[in-house]
Amino acid sequence: MDLGSVLQVPFPRMIRVKQHFSKIEIDDITTAVRAELNRSEISQRIGSGGRIAVAVGSRGIANLAEIIRTLVQEIRRRGGEPFIIPAMGSHGGATAEGQRVLLAGYGITEERIGAPVLSSMEVEEVARLPSGLPVYFDRLALGAQAVIPVNRIKPHTSFRGPVESGIMKMLTIGLGKHRGATTVHQEGFARFSENLMAAGRLILQRVPVAFGLAILENAFDRTARVEAVLPEHIEARERELLVQARELMARLLFDHLDVLVVDRMGKEISGTGMDPNVLGRYTFPWMSGGPSINRLVVLDLTEKSHGNATGVGLADIATRRLVQKIDQRATYLNVMTSTNLAAARIPVTMDNDREAIALAIRTANRSDLEKVEMVRIRSTLELEEIWISEPLWEKNKGRSDLEVLGPSQELSFDDQGNLEPF
Repeated sequence: MDLGSVLQVPFPRMIRVKQHFSKIEIDDITTAVRAELNRSEISQRIGSGGRIAVAVGSRGIANLAEIIRTLVQEIRRRGGEPFIIPAMGSHGGATAEGQRVLLAGYGITEERIGAPVLSSMEVEEVARLPSGLPVYFDRLALGAQAVIPVNRIKPHTSFRGPVESGIMKMLTIGLGKHRGATTVHQEGFARFSENLMAAGRLILQRVPVAFGLAILENAFDRTARVEAVLPEHIEARERELLVQARELMARLLFDHLDVLVVDRMGKEISGTGMDPNVLGRYTFPWMSGGPSINRLVVLDLTEKSHGNATGVGLADIATRRLVQKIDQRATYLNVMTSTNLAAARIPVTMDNDREAIALAIRTANRSDLEKVEMVRIRSTLELEEIWISEPLWEKNKGRSDLEVLGPSQELSFDDQGNLEPF
């Protein structure tokens, strides 16, 4: 039996639907940021002038350039001299120029923001954990009068803890640069939360953090909240904000799928390219939650990933065009830093989208392939409008959180066997 005959499977007709989530959103980002900075206890932290390091990470945060530009303007208005530093651990190929390029991709440049971008991988040891592990911090930031980390609060993709992705992680991993990130990850994700919290507390004791600027996003990746948090309150407040972030997250509104097709993965979408919290797939045994998916197909890698395909190992099947875009050095540096080597495993690779999806249907362990329950999404960040198969809709029609947007259609492929645009 040849491969072609194995891949002769029925493709389900698909229906475009809208998933309904909470739409809490800030209408005027600039006004919201200024209001936080005008709080008396926050304003006085940047009111005495001096050089202020604004730490910015490598995640695709909504309105990031506008938030940073407003922060820079307010620092200048109070007599400070702001500068931007990348706070992204080993991302950007663990090079200063690579991290500068990542920031530029998010619109964080001196021309657009109004403050210089100073990128260096040099760090200094500022403390040691009880275990003896050193805690490192960006040398340029240590030379500033104050540091302001700016980050989104959200569940992490590889560990669980009182705080996950957010200000504390930026202080320890992002501003620890490659050396610091490697050190904190050294004992693995089983102890990561414990080490992150301990390192973050030590940094807050020894580094002049003015405040943290915490960001929450809604299910549509729009800014839902911006909050300035004093250093002495960062840990406690971040715990509370993480609970809110979980409630706001977009998700797939199904407990089980035979096949999930993800059009694109990327570093600006998730630290693992595709958010495991959405997929219900994790590379660590202590992680859980989300739908059960028999076969996961990923079709492409975003340009903003610059070849970093960390997280591709979550998929069962990928396309050749995705695999050919992988920069092994960037990907391997990322997974070696995190010690999560499984995230870089290459899935079964098919020549085009048609073959990849056909293989997923064929191997989805469903006796009647005509009834395959399949979903197609743009990415794990874009979950409002999705495509679902007719059999899946038959099981879920009548739900108030699902709205049909049009009649069912056949999957449409171009001459190369790739799906037509979403």
